[in-house]
Amino acid sequence: MPLTFDLPMDHLKSYRGTNPRPDDFDAFWGAGLEQLADVAPDIELVQSKFETSFAQCFDLYFTGIGGARIHAKYVRPKTAPLPHPAILQFHGYADKIGDWAEGPMLALAAEGFSYFGMDCRGQGGGSQDNSVVSGNTLRGHIVRGLDDAINGRPENLLFRNIFLDTVQIARIAMNMEDVDANRVGAWGGSQGGGLSVACAALEPRIARIAPCYPFLTDYKRVWEIDQAKDAYFELQDWFRRNDPLHERQDDVFEALGYIDIQHLAPRIKAKVLWRIGLMDTICPPSTQFAAYNNITAEKSMRIYPDFGHEKLPQSLDQLFDFMRGL
Repeated sequence: MPLTFDLPMDHLKSYRGTNPRPDDFDAFWGAGLEQLADVAPDIELVQSKFETSFAQCFDLYFTGIGGARIHAKYVRPKTAPLPHPAILQFHGYADKIGDWAEGPMLALAAEGFSYFGMDCRGQGGGSQDNSVVSGNTLRGHIVRGLDDAINGRPENLLFRNIFLDTVQIARIAMNMEDVDANRVGAWGGSQGGGLSVACAALEPRIARIAPCYPFLTDYKRVWEIDQAKDAYFELQDWFRRNDPLHERQDDVFEALGYIDIQHLAPRIKAKVLWRIGLMDTICPPSTQFAAYNNITAEKSMRIYPDFGHEKLPQSLDQLFDFMRGL
């Protein structure tokens, strides 16, 4: 298999990551989940003007960590037997959930699934970002709150709150009268893939996940192979602005370890279908294998040797078939 810039395939299959795991990692996420348990979701449903003959479409709003109001799209079939399965979708970096007729949401509803697509706080959709952090907010969600984190306040990392938002929407879905809480799956590509991993790790009732070339993993490896560009550019930008001599490099990568999905991966109980392109220079293969190799649950990987961070042929068909097993 061709692989022009990363590790050979035999090394990828055993690689388990470079980015350090903070000593209090489990306590950090335990405290976050305890905090989330005290947040009343305060759900609001607004019926959309968009209509179909077989599904109802709603804008769904809920409260996340810190009181932020988070927006999602919720589609439920009109005639599917109750209770039925549900799918959560998480979008790519700085983007938003697409139009009602975009992607698989209507196809899933036609098959008898409820669908929930969450807009990440502070990104391109309708969710709030009400965080108060020190340091750079010029660009970059990974580094938002990083100054606080390296000074002992990792709870201010923006992605800590986004990860917990995925848990909140999962619990909302599981508590819907039409949804079978034991048959809820999650998926997404790039950032969305990383969030599906985080969601399943922090909400162990998630039954299946289908991440596609996930982001948010093994940040130090990204740096070491000179791939801190595109979505990961903010890592380089942060060092140039805040630590040009890299005197705090170890502190930076340890702080980022709190929001590194490779460290969450061992907690996953869901069945996993992973899709990867070996020519991916945006989310390098080794960073993805770091997370995948730490999953102990039932898992499989679809490998595209000649593809990068792009649409992967048959990927949505694979997703559909995989989730029909719920």
